[in-house]
Amino acid sequence: MRRFILTGAPGAGKTTLIHALSARGHAVVEEAATDVNAELLAEGIADPSAAPDFIDRIVAYQRARRLDPDAALQFHDRSAICTLALCRYLGLAEPPRLMAELADIEREGFYDRRVLFVDNLGFMTPTPVRRISFDESLRFEAVHEGAYRELGYEPLRIPRGSLAERVAMIEREVGR
Repeated sequence: MRRFILTGAPGAGKTTLIHALSARGHAVVEEAATDVNAELLAEGIADPSAAPDFIDRIVAYQRARRLDPDAALQFHDRSAICTLALCRYLGLAEPPRLMAELADIEREGFYDRRVLFVDNLGFMTPTPVRRISFDESLRFEAVHEGAYRELGYEPLRIPRGSLAERVAMIEREVGR
Protein backbone atom coordinates (compact mmCIF):
# COMPACT_ATOMS: atom_id res chain seq x y z
CA MET A 1 0.00 0.00 0.00
CA ARG A 2 1.20 3.47 -0.85
CA ARG A 3 -0.05 6.38 1.24
CA PHE A 4 0.68 10.00 0.41
CA ILE A 5 0.07 13.05 2.56
CA LEU A 6 -1.18 16.32 1.08
CA THR A 7 -0.24 19.23 3.30
CA GLY A 8 0.44 22.95 3.14
CA ALA A 9 -0.96 26.23 4.31
CA PRO A 10 -4.61 26.62 5.26
CA GLY A 11 -6.55 27.65 2.17
CA ALA A 12 -3.99 26.24 -0.29
CA GLY A 13 -6.56 24.00 -1.96
CA LYS A 14 -5.78 20.65 -0.33
CA THR A 15 -9.40 19.67 0.24
CA THR A 16 -10.31 20.64 -3.31
CA LEU A 17 -7.44 18.47 -4.55
CA ILE A 18 -8.52 15.56 -2.32
CA HIS A 19 -12.05 15.76 -3.72
CA ALA A 20 -10.71 15.90 -7.29
CA LEU A 21 -8.50 12.85 -6.65
CA SER A 22 -11.49 11.03 -5.19
CA ALA A 23 -13.55 11.90 -8.28
CA ARG A 24 -10.79 10.31 -10.38
CA GLY A 25 -11.20 7.06 -8.43
CA HIS A 26 -8.41 7.40 -5.87
CA ALA A 27 -8.92 6.43 -2.23
CA VAL A 28 -8.76 9.51 0.00
CA VAL A 29 -8.75 10.22 3.72
CA GLU A 30 -10.39 13.50 4.76
CA GLU A 31 -8.80 16.06 7.08
CA ALA A 32 -9.65 15.74 10.79
CA ALA A 33 -8.90 19.19 12.23
CA THR A 34 -11.64 20.94 10.26
CA ASP A 35 -14.22 18.49 11.61
CA VAL A 36 -12.96 18.92 15.18
CA ASN A 37 -13.08 22.72 14.83
CA ALA A 38 -16.63 22.56 13.48
CA GLU A 39 -17.76 20.24 16.30
CA LEU A 40 -16.28 22.47 19.00
CA LEU A 41 -17.82 25.59 17.46
CA ALA A 42 -21.19 23.78 17.38
CA GLU A 43 -20.69 22.98 21.08
CA GLY A 44 -20.43 26.73 21.69
CA ILE A 45 -16.66 26.88 22.18
CA ALA A 46 -15.60 30.18 20.60
CA ASP A 47 -11.89 29.25 20.34
CA PRO A 48 -11.65 25.53 19.54
CA SER A 49 -7.86 25.51 19.89
CA ALA A 50 -8.28 26.49 23.56
CA ALA A 51 -10.34 23.36 24.36
CA PRO A 52 -8.31 21.09 26.64
CA ASP A 53 -8.86 18.06 24.40
CA PHE A 54 -8.45 19.89 21.05
CA ILE A 55 -5.27 18.11 19.92
CA ASP A 56 -6.35 14.74 21.34
CA ARG A 57 -9.61 14.92 19.37
CA ILE A 58 -7.73 15.65 16.15
CA VAL A 59 -5.32 12.77 16.77
CA ALA A 60 -8.19 10.37 17.52
CA TYR A 61 -9.93 11.26 14.24
CA GLN A 62 -6.66 11.04 12.29
CA ARG A 63 -5.86 7.62 13.72
CA ALA A 64 -9.35 6.24 13.03
CA ARG A 65 -9.32 7.59 9.49
CA ARG A 66 -5.83 6.40 8.62
CA LEU A 67 -6.67 2.88 9.81
CA ASP A 68 -9.72 2.58 7.56
CA PRO A 69 -9.74 -0.27 5.01
CA ASP A 70 -6.79 -0.40 2.69
CA ALA A 71 -6.54 0.51 -0.96
CA ALA A 72 -3.49 0.16 -3.21
CA LEU A 73 -3.00 3.94 -3.14
CA GLN A 74 -4.34 6.49 -0.67
CA PHE A 75 -4.16 10.26 -0.39
CA HIS A 76 -4.42 11.74 3.10
CA ASP A 77 -5.53 15.34 3.67
CA ARG A 78 -2.99 16.13 6.40
CA SER A 79 -1.56 13.80 9.05
CA ALA A 80 -0.48 13.68 12.68
CA ILE A 81 2.71 15.46 11.58
CA CYS A 82 0.49 18.42 10.66
CA THR A 83 -0.98 18.18 14.16
CA LEU A 84 2.56 18.39 15.55
CA ALA A 85 3.05 21.52 13.45
CA LEU A 86 -0.26 22.88 14.77
CA CYS A 87 0.91 22.37 18.37
CA ARG A 88 4.11 24.22 17.62
CA TYR A 89 2.35 27.02 15.78
CA LEU A 90 -0.15 27.50 18.65
CA GLY A 91 2.53 27.13 21.33
CA LEU A 92 0.77 24.08 22.81
CA ALA A 93 2.45 21.20 24.56
CA GLU A 94 2.79 18.06 22.43
CA PRO A 95 0.42 15.63 24.20
CA PRO A 96 1.35 11.99 24.80
CA ARG A 97 -1.41 10.75 22.48
CA LEU A 98 0.08 12.75 19.59
CA MET A 99 3.60 11.58 20.33
CA ALA A 100 2.40 7.95 20.46
CA GLU A 101 0.66 8.37 17.10
CA LEU A 102 3.81 9.86 15.56
CA ALA A 103 5.85 6.93 16.93
CA ASP A 104 3.34 4.45 15.45
CA ILE A 105 3.46 6.15 12.05
CA GLU A 106 7.26 6.07 12.06
CA ARG A 107 7.52 2.47 13.30
CA GLU A 108 4.98 1.28 10.71
CA GLY A 109 6.53 3.29 7.86
CA PHE A 110 2.91 4.24 7.27
CA TYR A 111 3.34 7.13 4.82
CA ASP A 112 5.51 7.58 1.75
CA ARG A 113 8.47 9.78 2.70
CA ARG A 114 7.59 12.12 -0.16
CA VAL A 115 4.96 14.61 1.03
CA LEU A 116 2.78 16.44 -1.48
CA PHE A 117 3.26 19.99 -0.21
CA VAL A 118 0.55 22.15 -1.76
CA ASP A 119 1.77 25.72 -2.24
CA ASN A 120 -0.46 28.57 -1.10
CA LEU A 121 -2.60 30.29 -3.69
CA GLY A 122 -1.37 33.81 -2.90
CA PHE A 123 -4.45 34.52 -0.79
CA MET A 124 -6.53 32.80 1.87
CA THR A 125 -10.26 33.04 2.41
CA PRO A 126 -11.23 32.79 6.08
CA THR A 127 -14.22 30.61 6.96
CA PRO A 128 -16.05 30.03 10.25
CA VAL A 129 -13.61 27.16 10.89
CA ARG A 130 -10.47 28.62 9.25
CA ARG A 131 -10.01 31.91 11.06
CA ILE A 132 -6.47 33.03 10.34
CA SER A 133 -5.10 35.68 8.03
CA PHE A 134 -3.05 35.01 4.92
CA ASP A 135 0.13 36.18 6.71
CA GLU A 136 -0.60 33.79 9.58
CA SER A 137 -1.19 30.98 7.08
CA LEU A 138 2.27 31.62 5.60
CA ARG A 139 3.86 31.31 9.04
CA PHE A 140 1.88 28.12 9.61
CA GLU A 141 3.06 26.83 6.20
CA ALA A 142 6.70 27.31 7.25
CA VAL A 143 6.12 25.47 10.53
CA HIS A 144 4.53 22.60 8.61
CA GLU A 145 7.43 22.27 6.23
CA GLY A 146 9.90 22.40 9.12
CA ALA A 147 8.09 19.63 11.01
CA TYR A 148 8.05 17.33 7.98
CA ARG A 149 11.71 17.95 7.18
CA GLU A 150 12.69 17.41 10.83
CA LEU A 151 11.02 13.98 10.74
CA GLY A 152 12.79 13.00 7.52
CA TYR A 153 10.08 13.65 4.92
CA GLU A 154 10.79 15.20 1.53
CA PRO A 155 8.33 17.91 0.51
CA LEU A 156 7.35 17.69 -3.16
CA ARG A 157 6.05 21.10 -4.13
CA ILE A 158 2.67 21.27 -5.83
CA PRO A 159 2.81 24.82 -7.22
CA ARG A 160 -0.02 27.21 -7.89
CA GLY A 161 -1.97 26.28 -10.97
CA SER A 162 -5.35 25.13 -12.14
CA LEU A 163 -7.00 22.22 -10.38
CA ALA A 164 -6.42 20.02 -13.44
CA GLU A 165 -2.71 20.95 -13.54
CA ARG A 166 -2.28 20.21 -9.84
CA VAL A 167 -4.09 16.86 -10.03
CA ALA A 168 -2.02 15.84 -13.06
CA MET A 169 1.19 16.75 -11.26
CA ILE A 170 0.18 14.71 -8.20
CA GLU A 171 -0.67 11.69 -10.34
CA ARG A 172 2.67 12.00 -12.17
CA GLU A 173 4.58 12.24 -8.87
CA VAL A 174 2.96 9.20 -7.27
CA GLY A 175 3.37 7.20 -10.47
CA ARG A 176 7.14 7.37 -10.08
